[in-house]
Amino acid sequence: MWSVDPRTGKRREQVTDETTHEGVDSAVRAAHEALPALADRAVRAAFLRAAADELTARGPEIVPTADAESALGEPRLNGELARTTGQLAAFADEVDEGAFLDVVIDHADPSATPPRPDLRRWKMPLGVVAVYAASNFPLAFSVPGGDTASALAAGCPVVVKAHPDHPATSELCAAALRAAAARCGLPEDVVRVVHGFDAGVALVRHPLVAAAGFTGSVRGGRALYDAAAARPRPIPFHGELGSLNPVVLTPAAVTERAERIGEGLAGSMTLGTGQFCVKPGLVLVPEGEAGDRTLETVAERLRATAPGPLLDERMGTAFLDGFAARAALPGVAAAVTAGRAEDGRAVRPGLLTVDAGALGEEHELLLEECFGPVTVAVRYAGEQEAAAVLARLSGSLTATVHLGEAEAREEDGYAAALLARLAPLAGRLLVDGWPTGVAVAPAQHHGGPYPATTSTSTSVGATAVERWLRPVVHQDTPEPLLPPELRDGNPLGLPRRVDGRRG
Repeated sequence: MWSVDPRTGKRREQVTDETTHEGVDSAVRAAHEALPALADRAVRAAFLRAAADELTARGPEIVPTADAESALGEPRLNGELARTTGQLAAFADEVDEGAFLDVVIDHADPSATPPRPDLRRWKMPLGVVAVYAASNFPLAFSVPGGDTASALAAGCPVVVKAHPDHPATSELCAAALRAAAARCGLPEDVVRVVHGFDAGVALVRHPLVAAAGFTGSVRGGRALYDAAAARPRPIPFHGELGSLNPVVLTPAAVTERAERIGEGLAGSMTLGTGQFCVKPGLVLVPEGEAGDRTLETVAERLRATAPGPLLDERMGTAFLDGFAARAALPGVAAAVTAGRAEDGRAVRPGLLTVDAGALGEEHELLLEECFGPVTVAVRYAGEQEAAAVLARLSGSLTATVHLGEAEAREEDGYAAALLARLAPLAGRLLVDGWPTGVAVAPAQHHGGPYPATTSTSTSVGATAVERWLRPVVHQDTPEPLLPPELRDGNPLGLPRRVDGRRG
């Protein structure tokens, strides 16, 4: 596995060899053996905090390495490191609190008809979790990222399939996590890393892997999802695959602030060279002078935007081929043409436009994500045309509306109806904002209907831990045989619901 600089295309160093099937088997078995060591919640929380500390301490080495492998820039990656360490600390707080165990106790009621037994429910870790690292977030969605942090918080050891775009960063982060485990008296094998395409396939098929988390392409994610379902014992596969993230601009919104909306759209779609999973990829723009001014502002900003490298040469080629294929469709115009910069590696952003009334069956490609700095502006003539376009869209992580001031104050007006129409399409609805940027908070949901994700869960926020747990009920179990979490007297001081009451 070679570390490659996307700015030059040159190899930096050979990091390691691809992991063999025997190596995958060894990693999974070692992680499985480490499972009991994670049972103590206090140790688990200490480990997560120690991991955050180790990553912070090693940041001066990790961040430059990540930049050299991703070209995302050290300022952006310093922020991503802070997000990653903050996420680990937040999950440590969740582990301390214990609410995620979802303890429910219903004492026996012999007077009920029929008599009710004593029932005590909580959630237990599934086992070894396979994590497939993302290319566009070498920290926050990779070896030390949200899937890993939430799985460890649940009490599950992790085997990460590193992304080939940042093998050196992956090894540095894995070393930090393993050092943190050792500091807390845990086996270092609670976190293992494997490399290579074949290793990724072998990992999802391993009989001791109990669940998987993935962030990446529809093609790659769907292949792994199908492999997880085809196992003799299928496992949950929580995949984040592809997202168009539609935006609807109302006539009132563009009339009130056309230029500001245009500037915001251009900034959002080019952030990180358009390599965010929540990049706005399709925008419904009302016909008329205000809508035209909005698109003119977008075009001006895009022409003034400096070219940027994509994460690797394959993605650069796919982006330009995808733009060309869309621009060649009937009725589609390139308001700004994407292309290579003079150095032959960086890319320039693009803007495509088409009339809603011209969208036919041959335009399905416009309704699919194109990874990179491009968006498709669909001009619509009225509410019915906008609704017809929305009816054709697949699931997304986000959906956004920009409203006029009066629309936002009408409880039963068009804005409310529009949000109701968008709700089935996405996991996060935004009003007068832009989807790039995902706050790590307890209320956050980062998921959506397929192909955005393959399940209804989130990969960001406190409830991400639920993916790696399963409920177990103890019926009529004598007190000495109950786990402490379920005993009367609540010896661990957990949030619980007892006989219908929270306490």
